[in-house]
Amino acid sequence: MKKFLLSLAIMVAGVSSVAYAQSDSAVSEHNFDVSKNIETFNAIYKTLDMMYVDTLNADEVVGNGINYMLHSLDPYTVYYPEDKSKDFTMMLSGKYAGIGALIRYNLAIGNVVIDEPYEGMPAAEAGLRKGDIILAIDDTTTVGKDVSFVSSHLRGEAGTTFVLTFKRPATGKTIKRKITRRAIQLPDIPYYGLQPNGIGYLDLNSFTSENCARDVRRDFLEMKQKGMKAFVLDLRNNGGGLLNQAVEIVNMFVPKGISIVKTKGKVKQVNHDYRTTVEPIDTVMPIVVLVNGESASASEITSGSLQDLDRAVILGTRTYGKGLVQATLDMPYNGQLKLTTSKYYIPSGRCIQAINYKHANGGYTEHVPDSLTHLFHTIGGREVRDGGGIKPDVEVKSDSLPNIAFYLAGTGRDSSEVMLNWELKYMKSHPTIAPANEFHITDADYDDFKKDVLASKFKYDGETEKYLQQLVKLAKFEGYYDDAKPEFDAIEKKLKHNVAKDLDYNSKLIRQLIESDLVAVYYYQRGTVENGLRNDKQYKAAVDLLLDPQKYNDILHPANTAKE
Repeated sequence: MKKFLLSLAIMVAGVSSVAYAQSDSAVSEHNFDVSKNIETFNAIYKTLDMMYVDTLNADEVVGNGINYMLHSLDPYTVYYPEDKSKDFTMMLSGKYAGIGALIRYNLAIGNVVIDEPYEGMPAAEAGLRKGDIILAIDDTTTVGKDVSFVSSHLRGEAGTTFVLTFKRPATGKTIKRKITRRAIQLPDIPYYGLQPNGIGYLDLNSFTSENCARDVRRDFLEMKQKGMKAFVLDLRNNGGGLLNQAVEIVNMFVPKGISIVKTKGKVKQVNHDYRTTVEPIDTVMPIVVLVNGESASASEITSGSLQDLDRAVILGTRTYGKGLVQATLDMPYNGQLKLTTSKYYIPSGRCIQAINYKHANGGYTEHVPDSLTHLFHTIGGREVRDGGGIKPDVEVKSDSLPNIAFYLAGTGRDSSEVMLNWELKYMKSHPTIAPANEFHITDADYDDFKKDVLASKFKYDGETEKYLQQLVKLAKFEGYYDDAKPEFDAIEKKLKHNVAKDLDYNSKLIRQLIESDLVAVYYYQRGTVENGLRNDKQYKAAVDLLLDPQKYNDILHPANTAKE
């Protein structure tokens, strides 16, 4: 313990002496505050350890102290003690060893089931399918256990084997399979392909693989060879990954020698300028990049750089706004510290970080208000701002999920399993389905689904009813309810759920959810993406823009258009 505290004191004091380009008195005062507080912490713990009524658990007490200290900073600064080394490795690599499948808890049967096996992974190779009920892992029963229990037993060291016992609802048979765990990493590109009108589409899930940029380059060139005239790069729900992969992808479309992103921090050693290093493969093809609120980090570097360099139109909704850079340091006793060391700055000079983390008041967060953002300009003079992720050039919101669909498809405690159970019935009678981009359930299928929903006595909470109840409560509190009771009763009657009516009114989106689930069973994630493009409002807007060259150029080069 003393060795740990001493090492921490030396490290902090060392960093502070390097980091602060201030007056000697300010540096001296800061170093004194650091030493004073660490000495105080050490003295308090030693006193507690000697005199506290119960014996202290050093790992727990000091560990809580470390965690609370880091909690006052930002959520990306995290300490991993030796016993959490597997979590640390998985965080760095994005890999884990297991069977490669999503699992969920089925409320109707009170057990964990397979929800979606990943293509090419051990679960799929063992023949597991959506809805299979997990009964045991080797000699450990999983009947009635929760998702975390089952997940922890499915994961393990790569190369280890176990016997999985499961029941297939379609046949009622109990099956045993010997499965070997492997390192699991989802593909960075679940789907790409040339679409009608010469539009190339590529869905980039993450930047976690060292081969990510190479794969994007390969797939882009393949589509170009087949006649691609314009390109849609989909970065929606892409949480980021490796910085160098983002730079290499941008380099595919902009010249060599351009600064793409700079990292700037307190310590000089963390400051870097990442530039394009090779000649591009295409500098003229029209590009639209799709983003949303879950596009973060490397996704924002990619989309923001292409926006700043006027190389692509960004379409969708504002991105997440993660402009903080982390580094990892070895700590005493095999611990690891992941800490924020700098911020990202893209070509226009703006930082994409959307949240200020206030250190002095326990780590509360504050979104940067628009009034405090700063104006920057793209290479062609278009106005862009910092302080809130990447604001798209063209804002197009996706369709929101109706409340009934949320409850039908949800996996939470208050959700229904009626959709899953109908899908299992459909799978039983359909060994194959149409290709992913053509598959639809028929009107007769939907009528059958609707029949099952109504027979199940399905109920869900309507938002309008919730608000009405709140209004009634407020009216009673303020003394207006008795006079307005007939009106309240009339409104309540009109707002009473008619599930059959709601199923008809929201049939389009509910059918899309069912089709997406079923396509995943037969064609995995690539099929889900391909199938979803048919009803994707943001993708359709991107296609419409690419098919209108004048409008596309007006967005990227408004000054040139005005001069003409």
